[in-house]
Amino acid sequence: MKSLFFRERTLVAFSTILLSFFAVASVQADVALPSIFGDHMVLQRNQAIVVWGTADQGEKVTVSIGKNTATATAKADDAGVSRWKVKLDQLPAGGPHQLKVAGKNTVTFKDVLVGEVWVCSGQSNMQFAVAATYAKDLELLTANNNNLRLISVPQVGTQEPQDDFKGQWEVSSPDTVAGFSAVGYYFGRQLQQTLGVPVGLIDNSWGGSAAEAWVRRDVLEEAGYSPLLTKWDDLAKTYDHDAAMKKYNERVAKWQVARKAAADAGKPLPARPRAPRNQLAGQHRPANIYNGVLKPTIGYGIRGVIWYQGESNSGRAHQYRELFPLMIQSWRNEWGQGDFPFYWVQLADFRAETEEPGDSTWAELREAQTMTQHKLANTGQAVIVDIGEGNDIHPRNKFNVGRRLARIALAKDYGYDLVYRSPEYKSMIRDGKKITVTMDVFGSTLDTFDVSQPIGWTIAGKDKVFVKANAKIVGNNQVEVWSDAVKSPVEVRYGWADNPVTNMLNREGLPVTPFRSDNWTGITEGIVK
Repeated sequence: MKSLFFRERTLVAFSTILLSFFAVASVQADVALPSIFGDHMVLQRNQAIVVWGTADQGEKVTVSIGKNTATATAKADDAGVSRWKVKLDQLPAGGPHQLKVAGKNTVTFKDVLVGEVWVCSGQSNMQFAVAATYAKDLELLTANNNNLRLISVPQVGTQEPQDDFKGQWEVSSPDTVAGFSAVGYYFGRQLQQTLGVPVGLIDNSWGGSAAEAWVRRDVLEEAGYSPLLTKWDDLAKTYDHDAAMKKYNERVAKWQVARKAAADAGKPLPARPRAPRNQLAGQHRPANIYNGVLKPTIGYGIRGVIWYQGESNSGRAHQYRELFPLMIQSWRNEWGQGDFPFYWVQLADFRAETEEPGDSTWAELREAQTMTQHKLANTGQAVIVDIGEGNDIHPRNKFNVGRRLARIALAKDYGYDLVYRSPEYKSMIRDGKKITVTMDVFGSTLDTFDVSQPIGWTIAGKDKVFVKANAKIVGNNQVEVWSDAVKSPVEVRYGWADNPVTNMLNREGLPVTPFRSDNWTGITEGIVK
């Protein structure tokens, strides 16, 4: 449609372009800021406040909030855009304040609070809205909260770095919360209620997104992801979205005729053809989301990030071992705020339960997520293998997901004495017909749910064939595992399936982290694109 529009332009339209040019030139003379700054925003407390925007080249811009004032001179960058940036002294939690930005014109943002700011990122399970969760009716009744502020970044996929987006900060209310990230909202609300300070949430999630779409292209190139990039470069050479839309419109025209004929004959109506997605502008292409969604927010003061993603990368789970830490570190490097907290949700249980042990891409992706905790500092993982839904990749219990993430943040970043980490595999000892597994319980103790017998364990000998195993908790952090079918066991696994049937947890209700003791070749090893 856009190409047709430009082909049909007339001389009258050309005169409109000239008028628009002079209008833009006038606008460029004004001090302007991206949409991440606005009325009702929350600024990160106890941290230098970075503010940026555009103005005329050489124009002096003064930014003030409370008694804090800073001045900068706008300078042209390599692209010829005249930019400025200031850094204001940190402020304690509180407000409301006014943030004033003055050059040749003055921009004033009202009702500005200072508190804790978190980015809520990932794919559809982070995007999943409050209005789609369990007990949404009750949740929305309590959504009015002046000290909780929200902003959502639109989904724009592009290879061209963007400086801004269309969005605005809003105060938490039934209307604004309904469509907001449920995991983000429940996480932020728990923080706000516990800390008693304002909380701001930036939701930039995009359903179905792949991890590589959140990373700058040059970072991927330097890290050796050429096969993945080449796949998309080859597609870009041949894919013609205008041609795809032309064929779609032809199908729609035929469908309209067929629909009328069916209606006249009293027959069932045919389904309307589905419009093709522009793959090159979607959420899978490397760097697309980084450029269109993430970049406009980079540099805004934050405490940290919560993340729920991995489903789209499960077929390349072994690659995720390096790709996921690369993504996190690249964000930290560019944000310039050190190793800020980055906490994620491990994949939930999904698909049909299986009777016999076997390989699993989702289990391998969970393993890659767990490994990331040991590769990067200031990270954490919320295990939710107990609250997924086998027939729905989008489990509706997001309340517990948000609370488990909040538990991590409250313990690690805000000094609360809480058990926040699910038990994890530590070591094992082979002893004849059984294996004794020692778990890290992080200040808690092992327990079971529903029945006292631990469920979810498998064991294998040198033949690498896993079978269901018996298990018994020994003390507060050990489990004995055995099976009459394996005389000399060498390796053990727990919860190793897409949808594992398990019942082990700690006394705080955090489920034991799925794991395997072996390092035998997985089914996703070697898959790189």
